Amino acid sequence: MTGRFYGVGLGPGDPELVTLKAARLIGAADVVAFHAGVGKQSNARRIAASLIPATAVEEELRYPVTTGPTAHPGGYAGAMAEFYAESATRLAVHLEAGRDVVLLAEGDPLFYGSFMYMHDLLAPRFPTEIVPGVPAFAAATAAAATPLVRQTDVLTILPGTLPEPELARRLADTDGAIIMKLGRTFPAVRSALAQAGRLEHAVYVERASMETERRLPVADVDPATVPYFSLVVVPGDSRHEEPTGRRVSPAADAASDVVGGPAELLVVGLGPGPDAWVTPEVTAALAEVDHVVGYAPYVNRVPQRAGLTRHASGNTVEVDRARLALDLALAGERVAVVSGGDAGVFGMASAVFEAAEDPAYAAVPVRVLPGVSAVQAVAARAGAPIGADFAVMSLSDRLKPWPVIERRLRHVAEADLVLAIYNPASRSRTEQVVRAQKVLLEHRSPDTVVVVGRDVGRAEESLVVTTLGALDADTIDMKCLLIVGATGTRRTPSGAVWSPRSVPEE
Repeated sequence: MTGRFYGVGLGPGDPELVTLKAARLIGAADVVAFHAGVGKQSNARRIAASLIPATAVEEELRYPVTTGPTAHPGGYAGAMAEFYAESATRLAVHLEAGRDVVLLAEGDPLFYGSFMYMHDLLAPRFPTEIVPGVPAFAAATAAAATPLVRQTDVLTILPGTLPEPELARRLADTDGAIIMKLGRTFPAVRSALAQAGRLEHAVYVERASMETERRLPVADVDPATVPYFSLVVVPGDSRHEEPTGRRVSPAADAASDVVGGPAELLVVGLGPGPDAWVTPEVTAALAEVDHVVGYAPYVNRVPQRAGLTRHASGNTVEVDRARLALDLALAGERVAVVSGGDAGVFGMASAVFEAAEDPAYAAVPVRVLPGVSAVQAVAARAGAPIGADFAVMSLSDRLKPWPVIERRLRHVAEADLVLAIYNPASRSRTEQVVRAQKVLLEHRSPDTVVVVGRDVGRAEESLVVTTLGALDADTIDMKCLLIVGATGTRRTPSGAVWSPRSVPEE
């Protein structure tokens, strides 16, 4: 009969915050294991010292490296993987001999802790139980004596090791936040807080609940003094707060603050993916606005900076987000509505003008800034398939009925135009590509060249050149753009696709 493996959370540091269950299991353990840093005493053992019975076998699991370079051929990840495997082997010897093993974990065992890796290795082989502990951020919040989140606020827990732009974006998009893993990351964390407009109310807490606990405003912290056992508390109450302390929403009744009349509303295209494809004009415009409005994945592409408020929403509320942007501009706020690709090609430009037909927005000027469209990006990757006359269509029937789409497909095919197809499929639309393929084959040869571009410009990019007859509709999804060639579209010996500019008389 094997022993039982326990992952026991000890809380953030104060021995009095160890739970009764954790204390009972430690006191009855045959083996007590704990991790220790390079050249350091185990903080977990310090917390549990008074609870460990004299009869228990102690297993110190000392990390081979914590930060910095390592000579291991697999680098840091390889060194740590080898260490966890060796540690699991040591503990498995006890478990196989029928001894119960308690592995001590600071905070909670499954919250940024080493226990998780040991659990992965040992839980499939031995009976395992996990005892939760008070996480460090709960103790830090108590130390800061600051309400973290309330009612419908969203709490986000972030590692300070995130890239600074990503950290700033996430801080701007949430209500309350906890930032873990500080130490050498602190300067970038402080900068990200400033970019997100969250620095003023952020509280730094060091060694929460311990005798050496320290707390002060993040803005007052000397980066050279920040240890790993520290974190930042960003209260949700500070996100949208008037000088009086009354909480307001992101789009708070801005009309009451109008100074100098409505502002120009910008509608911009971010291109299909990489930052290098965002035009200098758009980059300059985004650096000047106070608000960015759009579909969440596109808003996420805009770098966060101090003074910028982000308004992200879902994929089917285009007119609602256009009205939000118009309301802000009407109140004198500088606003940019963002789209992927070009805002005028199945993007937000049309939705903004549709919403702006309301006489209430007659005073708001709207300006559209162009972007690189997805069809341009896919065509460039393929060669020059749209070098001749071409048409652009969307297969989405959310805003127009399928009979209209089918009639237009027939006209394009009969006119022998190159055809770029946006929105070919989605989770709820799986038959449109098959139906479009059948319609086009009524007028085009099965040998007609077809280009399938997926995630062009991004890390997952792929480009496939096939034919209309061989096109596999099951491989097409919302991330694809299709270019169906005309009669004259051809491939070069090297595989490039192009359409001649000249067309013979019929």
